[in-house]
Amino acid sequence: MPEFPFLPQRIVVAAHPRMPEAITEADVIANHLRGLGLAAISGTLDKASLRKRVKNAEFDLLIAVGGDGTMLRAAHLCAPWSVPILGVNLGRLGFLIQIRREEWHPTFDLLLKGETWIENRMMIRAEHWRSGQSLGNWHALNEALVCRGQFVRPVRLSASVDGRLLTSYVADGLIAATPTGSTAYALAAGGPILPPELRNILLVPIAPHLSVDRGVVLSEGSSVSITVQEDGNAVLCVDGQTPITLAEDDRVDVRAGDYSAKFVRFGDPGYFYRNLTAHMNQNPTIGLPR
Repeated sequence: MPEFPFLPQRIVVAAHPRMPEAITEADVIANHLRGLGLAAISGTLDKASLRKRVKNAEFDLLIAVGGDGTMLRAAHLCAPWSVPILGVNLGRLGFLIQIRREEWHPTFDLLLKGETWIENRMMIRAEHWRSGQSLGNWHALNEALVCRGQFVRPVRLSASVDGRLLTSYVADGLIAATPTGSTAYALAAGGPILPPELRNILLVPIAPHLSVDRGVVLSEGSSVSITVQEDGNAVLCVDGQTPITLAEDDRVDVRAGDYSAKFVRFGDPGYFYRNLTAHMNQNPTIGLPR
């Protein structure tokens, strides 16, 4: 359920470190907030001192300036410490962001009046196992992906749900996505769209060959184990971060995360469907530089 009300006083405005215009806009936003009598600083999401202060609970709001990738970075930083995130979109799509660059002045008036609510979005936890030993675990807002690595050939995987075999795949990969991730890579792979308030894991195969080719929505609370059936080509990638090489019989366990990402929202919860409709049947990235 949405959380009410929300009146931030200590704000950090964080920009994508490789977007010069976002860094400039973050400075402008912080200056504006200070002019309204709020404690506000600006910086980039990779700045060590900024990250330390977030983890020390020195802020009650982080304003992320950039695109959906910036929101992912912000979620990884803020979610463990329950710091809410408000996005200002300077990127391309902005599935995770309500506010466009030209809208933040009037929208911030609503923020300071408390006319907001907090949306809690499920994250997932992926853990890498080899020979009974955990080699690491990571949280994701979008997805954990087990897929082919450097060789252009499919991988052989098996998926078990709550300890029971679901099926085996010969495919380019298998996506374990959150409802948030259902509008990301899982959508491109043909998966269904889930509303963000759900707490279900979505499994979507990528280019399956003579395998189950439909997405599967797991029951709330269920977990999935993905096991590599052959050696030499599989990797694990969590929210687009650096791939981790997997060996034969390695297992990736995916379950609901230990914490949720908190996003500041405006208006009624139906914003998700309006935002979705605005983005479907178009691709604004065509013709733009990467």
